[in-house]
Order: sequence, then structure tokens, then C-alpha cells
Amino acid sequence: MKLLLITAIQEFENDVKNILNHSGVKAFSYQEVRGYKNESDGNLDNWFVSSRPEFNSLLFTVFIECECVEDIYKRVEKFNAKQESLSHIHVAALQIEKSL
Repeated sequence: MKLLLITAIQEFENDVKNILNHSGVKAFSYQEVRGYKNESDGNLDNWFVSSRPEFNSLLFTVFIECECVEDIYKRVEKFNAKQESLSHIHVAALQIEKSL
């Protein structure tokens, strides 16, 4: 089992939901979060592209069987490639060793 953490700007809420639904995800949770960018660090340019220090974002949490993960990554890559804006959907996958 894996834990997927997906972040996106609020404008991409429906897009992320569609990606998850079409990838076979049965359940997920999400919440509003504040993204923060330290203007002195240029390494986060691809995460937060505005000159504002804080951003209204969403964090999706998905516990999923491993066979769906690659499909989600492919769909997110395809979505990001089509974006004219500099904002993207970001995905991180973590291996879950044990859960109850």
C-alpha cells in the first residue's frame, strides 16, 4: 500500500478529483492548506509561481494499492504538460509498511 500526497492550487480541485476517480481510486480526503514560499530560496519556483509569499492550495491524501499509482502519475504528467500557467499538480508517493 502507498500513501499519495497531492498538492495543487484550488483552481485544480476538480481536475485532481477527476484524475483520482478515473485512476480507480475508491476513497480519498482533501483539505485546504496554505502554501508558503520563502522568496530568498529560488529552488521552489516550480511549486509556487507567484510573487506572493502564501498560496491557497489543496492537499489530497490517498491510501491506495500500488497498481493505480503509475496511472495517477501518467495522468498528472499529461495534465501538467497541457498547462499554460506555471502552476502544476504535485504528487509524492510513500510506501506504507504497516497500517491498522
